[in-house]
Amino acid sequence: MTKSVTEYIEKERFLDGRYCPHCNGTHIVRNGHRKSDNVQRYLCRNCGKSFVANTNSITRGTRKDLKTWEKYIECMMNGMSLRKAADICDIHKNTAFIWRHKILDALQSMHESILLDGIIEADETFFPVSYKGNHKNSKTFVMPRKAHHRGKDHDYVVEVQEDGTELVVKINNKRGQSDNQVCVPCAVNRKGQSVARVGKLGKVSNVCIEKALSRQIQAKSVLCTDKEKAYRKFSKEHDYTLIQLESGKSKNGIYNIQHINSYHSRLKVFMYRFKGVSTKYLNNYLVWHNLVNYAKETYKEKMNIFIGYVMTVNAEIKCRDIPNRPVLPLLV
Repeated sequence: MTKSVTEYIEKERFLDGRYCPHCNGTHIVRNGHRKSDNVQRYLCRNCGKSFVANTNSITRGTRKDLKTWEKYIECMMNGMSLRKAADICDIHKNTAFIWRHKILDALQSMHESILLDGIIEADETFFPVSYKGNHKNSKTFVMPRKAHHRGKDHDYVVEVQEDGTELVVKINNKRGQSDNQVCVPCAVNRKGQSVARVGKLGKVSNVCIEKALSRQIQAKSVLCTDKEKAYRKFSKEHDYTLIQLESGKSKNGIYNIQHINSYHSRLKVFMYRFKGVSTKYLNNYLVWHNLVNYAKETYKEKMNIFIGYVMTVNAEIKCRDIPNRPVLPLLV
């Protein structure tokens, strides 16, 4: 494998012929070399824009070699923390953070192309709404509630009033499926394919399931769920065969929800290692889990997906845009 990121991307990206990363045009001519590093430049005769091999890729502007990227991707395959990955790859912790989300943003396009078929199990899971990483001194973010402290000792906080008196205030920790939790509809099939994305706050609804799953479930599929009513309307509208299992039962012959229950269990274990994931990045962590922990490909095949697909896919992701995404990426 070549040591240069640009050489590797040129070889893999243009395997079926060169194309313009700006307009996908194929009328391409050489346009000299970049003075700073002697990299070959190209000119698109369709849109008139020039480019190099890694234009509009996650490696655009990188000064690290291919070996460093491979090391970092291997760290992601093993679910390592940012600090540990940064130490192994000899990069700054902030760089490790940016790389993580550039890679996962690029992986989203693969997630969008998944089409579940056959017997599909669906259910929703919930995560606490988290504003982690959105600082109180930010010029663009205003905290919509008081900070939630961990542990029972912090169910109440003491606020000092202007007159010097102390007021005991209860933190708004609601039980059950409240608007303090984000609903994540999930679906899996028997092939190891999975779809999951942030839907709405609180209890699941038909509209939430529709927007989260409908584009990625093939027509005439068999949908296995629990007794949640929202799946009835969803299945009827899309002509799915709906099998709903009684409460307390996860199996009825060949139909079951054991795979989706296992998926949720693995997902919770995966999320726990990060000690709380900011809701605005939750969709990226769902995609990360789907590939690394649930897909049935071998370790080597998954590594090839990370390196061969993610590094060459046409995805212009700017560093400054990563922290500025919506704090609640809700579909409903």
